[in-house]
Amino acid sequence: MFNEVLGIGFAILNMIFVLIMYKFFGRTGLFVWVGFATVLANIQVVKLIEIFGLTATLGNAVYGSIFLVTDILNEKYGQKEAKKAVWLGFASLIMMMVIMQVVLLFEPAPDDFAQQSLGTIFGLIPRIALGSMIAYIISQYTDVIIFSFLRKLFPSDAAFWIRNNGSTMLSQLLDTLIFTSIAFIGVYPTDVWISIFISTYVLKFLVSIVGTPFGYMAKRITPVDEK
Repeated sequence: MFNEVLGIGFAILNMIFVLIMYKFFGRTGLFVWVGFATVLANIQVVKLIEIFGLTATLGNAVYGSIFLVTDILNEKYGQKEAKKAVWLGFASLIMMMVIMQVVLLFEPAPDDFAQQSLGTIFGLIPRIALGSMIAYIISQYTDVIIFSFLRKLFPSDAAFWIRNNGSTMLSQLLDTLIFTSIAFIGVYPTDVWISIFISTYVLKFLVSIVGTPFGYMAKRITPVDEK
């Protein structure tokens, strides 16, 4: 039960950090979070864990928080700002991938102890990053468009949960299918890939549900720089 309890607490912690960034730094804080979380999620994803009886990649909590952030931006500032955040995360991921591949090219000193570890983590990044970039840009744009569509159908403040979870449910399914196919088919046996796909989607959607109350909290927050 340790991973399960830790996982729930970790998801909540990420959402709290999102609110803190928004409260003190406004839209800028949310943009920073998207860039930070996109890079961090793609490092965490190389670690497999067992949680709720499922084999899953780590990084679902921080990655799921990105969907919450774009929904908050879409809700409070419009589709244009949400799309700007999507492109910011995309650019952050590309730059991280390029920079870390150059870092690995440097010949380490005889007393260096980090090269092998960095190679283990970031040596997998090109394929993971490719899958993530394609999945990210498609799914995030899908999320923004569906959220805006649902906002027209369900415009009331109380219906935020419909907009948030409806857009995320569909976009996360697309994201998970694209990412796990590119990143893990051929790396793991088919049954492991299927397990990762199912568990990753389920966990991402659970993170979305956990994040919904924080979305309502964000709607009531007036950032310091907007007072």
